[in-house]
Amino acid sequence: MGLFPLFKKKAFFSDEEQKLIVDAITAAEKETSGEVRIFVESKNPFMDPLDRAKEIFAKLNMQKTKHRNAVLLYIATDHKQLALFADEAVYTTLGKSYWDTAVKNMITHFAGNNIVTGVEQCIKEIGQTLKQKFPFDPSEDSNELSNDIVFGK
Repeated sequence: MGLFPLFKKKAFFSDEEQKLIVDAITAAEKETSGEVRIFVESKNPFMDPLDRAKEIFAKLNMQKTKHRNAVLLYIATDHKQLALFADEAVYTTLGKSYWDTAVKNMITHFAGNNIVTGVEQCIKEIGQTLKQKFPFDPSEDSNELSNDIVFGK
């Protein structure tokens, strides 16, 4: 059998958990022109998690959405860090306190080892807020970004 299977890294989310999260994103985006993405990596490379989220946001070209209303949920599993980064239209509309509260709510779930529930709840809350501020218009809106979870190293 060899030693290599012993060192195989376990996926952070099971296939079933990934499906729950992707389904939550899909449901949230059905009623808004906003876009939600999740980026998960094991370690944050020596920077503030919000700065890392901003960097990933740019690398994923999330700033190129038509209405500039995309949101990224960033998670570094080994470092136990998370951040929410929103494009200018969303952040300006909702303000800092909204995002601080969303992160605190996720931390509460994460502390109870309810990570998937925390992610799902955050997506649902963001989806509801985006629905109010950036409603879906079937004549012009489309799914501009993949709903799949993006995994880093």
